[in-house]
Amino acid sequence: MIKRRSIFALAVIVAFTVLPLVAQQQADRVKTIGGKFLCTCGCGQILTQCNHVGCTASASMLKELKVWVDRGDSDDTITKAFVAEYGTTVFAEPPKSGISLLAWAMPVIYFVIGAVLVIFIIRKWRHAPVAVAGASGGSAVSSDAMDRARAQAARETED
Repeated sequence: MIKRRSIFALAVIVAFTVLPLVAQQQADRVKTIGGKFLCTCGCGQILTQCNHVGCTASASMLKELKVWVDRGDSDDTITKAFVAEYGTTVFAEPPKSGISLLAWAMPVIYFVIGAVLVIFIIRKWRHAPVAVAGASGGSAVSSDAMDRARAQAARETED
């Protein structure tokens, strides 16, 4: 009789220490997987962060997600089920495959094009010839007037 009680007590202790850990792991997994999806209510927020009062879309999606996690389905299976039910617009970020690779590559492509354009413009500015007043059709100063101005400046600075 004492042996049964000690086994029962040990089972209760194990249950109270292990089950909360398992529940916490499942809750963390729901948050991790839910962070990959958008709420379908139209708010544009991550599923696990939708904070609209009375949002039924996020509540039902999270409940559905919790059922799949509790059942032990893999992340890939859950993701495929969400995409099958809600379409690819449910993804918080585009998948890194197919035409969606273009969405990942465009910022890099734009940066490279912009950097090349800036370098080209700077080089063009650095090698541009300096405009001379006489060549541009503006009022050119004759060499006689320049000589007179230099002589006057020399006389004024001698004193």
